Amino acid sequence: MAAQFGRRLRRGATTTAVAAAAVAALSASQAPAAPHPDSATGDQAAAGATPSGDSAATGNSPYHTDLPPLNTPNKPGASVNLPVTGSAEAGIPASVLAAYKQAEREIAGTDAACRLPWQLLAAIGKVESGQARGGKVDANGTTFSPILGPALNGQGFALIKDTDGGAYDGDSTHDRAVGPMQFIPSTWATWGQDANGDGRKDPNNIHDAALAAGRYLCAGTRDLSIATDLDRAVLSYNHSTEYLRTVRSWFDYYNRGTHEVPDGTGVLPVDTGGSTASPSPTPTPPAATTPPATSPPATPPATTPPPATTPPKPTPPPTTPPPTTPAPGQVFGSLENAGTGPLTATAGEAFTQRVKARARNTLGAPLARISVTFALVGDTDARFTGGKKTVTLATGADGTVTAPALTAGEKTGTFKVTAVAGTNKPRTVTYTAGVTARVADTVARTGDKALTAAPGAEFTDRVEVRTTYKGTGVADTAVTATMITDAETPAENDKGPYFKDADGGPVRTLDLTTGADGLLTLPKIYADETAGTYTLRLTTASGATLTIELKVEAPAA
Repeated sequence: MAAQFGRRLRRGATTTAVAAAAVAALSASQAPAAPHPDSATGDQAAAGATPSGDSAATGNSPYHTDLPPLNTPNKPGASVNLPVTGSAEAGIPASVLAAYKQAEREIAGTDAACRLPWQLLAAIGKVESGQARGGKVDANGTTFSPILGPALNGQGFALIKDTDGGAYDGDSTHDRAVGPMQFIPSTWATWGQDANGDGRKDPNNIHDAALAAGRYLCAGTRDLSIATDLDRAVLSYNHSTEYLRTVRSWFDYYNRGTHEVPDGTGVLPVDTGGSTASPSPTPTPPAATTPPATSPPATPPATTPPPATTPPKPTPPPTTPPPTTPAPGQVFGSLENAGTGPLTATAGEAFTQRVKARARNTLGAPLARISVTFALVGDTDARFTGGKKTVTLATGADGTVTAPALTAGEKTGTFKVTAVAGTNKPRTVTYTAGVTARVADTVARTGDKALTAAPGAEFTDRVEVRTTYKGTGVADTAVTATMITDAETPAENDKGPYFKDADGGPVRTLDLTTGADGLLTLPKIYADETAGTYTLRLTTASGATLTIELKVEAPAA
């Protein structure tokens, strides 16, 4: 579970001015903790920070407090595709910009109601890591070296003990924020994405991190085109009003225009954002010394008492209004199956049913705009529309949401489909789906040449057939070949054409199996001495039937 914090921890300040500076410079960056997607009260924050001191361009700041220049990249309403000659601060490295726009498109296809603008991702990426240290990423979008925040050891920052064994941040004692979007490991475990399709969820990959940040910002019922929802999303990323103002400044700046610059050439932040180093130890006081003896004056000098002063009233600390508690009718309570029928399909075909779920509030009434994530679980190559294994959608006005169409792959057997909603207390509904193998519905000859033989001779042409299901060959299909009579109720014939068994004796019924692509070549057929027209019948277990005519006649003179 992602660590969450309701306040920031900072070093003390002695004056109002210093305190204000501390808010901007020493507040611990709160990388995303999993917010409750059902209400604003879930906008909690978890610690995270900007890169550690392994790069002079980033310093040890929890997040970068640089503000955009006063001159905007272009006047409002102008094209966002400005030439490279535009303001340097408006330039975003190519791979980083592509990742933000890719995340916007991806989320628009799965959670259109969120209305995520890529400029918001760019603003957060600027504040958290200076756009991945000015776009220092490889061809796959992975930073050349990990971007790590300071150890969250409680000394000037939040205290978060290790949750990942150092797998992401290399620290097995405390957690550190990781990557260009600065996720703490426990949050990445929940929200991490594989946006570039390399099979890994890497917080140091800008494509993975941007999509994860987008999904995190869109959690729950947020509509980021609404200012209050956007503010809640940013505050859930870092619970600091100063952080919100900084991100908002860059968001507005990028909305006025940006342009692409080559990777590695982005403008780097110049602020230090506060040192992440441990505080200096308290110096040891010097040893006591005895002052030299002096003779006191005969009469002590007269002293004038200082004028009475009124001590200044202490400035009360700023207060934060308590979070608003949503009405019970707006709080997510449960998730249920909304009438999904049996999930069965033949290999390679679409399931006739689609997975449906319904969200309800704590009063039991349907609840709209709850994010539900559908996922395929188990050894299956089935996929939702678009080749996806996971998709997130929001419930409608009736509280229901329907997953995209599901298509079976070639793997047969059962697997699970899960629907999950909620973060702090997620609710899960599990559906069982099954894929059955194709069963041949047709058996037919691959040729049409007449099959004839002289009495006592063998048929010179072999019989080849193919079993198919809706035109696709079906291998390993059991086929029974029988020489039958022409009676009203056919039976095995005791005369006429025959096969040979292992000992060379006549046999008129064989059990055979098709090979690759459903093809089957029958063994050689022989004729006895009785001339006439005979029938060979082929049948499959599914009931597909084929009859073939065999003629035994003396050759023409």
